[in-house]
Amino acid sequence: MHRNVEAPAGYDRSVRRKAVNLSLNTDLVTRAKGLTRNLSGTVEYLLTGFVEQEEARQRASDERLDAVISALDAFHEQHGLLSDDFPSL
Repeated sequence: MHRNVEAPAGYDRSVRRKAVNLSLNTDLVTRAKGLTRNLSGTVEYLLTGFVEQEEARQRASDERLDAVISALDAFHEQHGLLSDDFPSL
């Protein structure tokens, strides 16, 4: 799968590895083992890409939310709050 391709460097590769238990389809695992000599390394490489993609997606979502909040703050600064005109609401 990823022969001699460096994994993205978005995590500390010096941290010790830990055995984990996963429930995976046995046919899929058998087929994957036939495609790579290092299933753990292949899964780690793919998981790194997934984590980086999801973290980037979350950052983008946070940035959009921050932009909306900033726009609302600017609107309120310029026009005031509706409750200022209708205090009994």
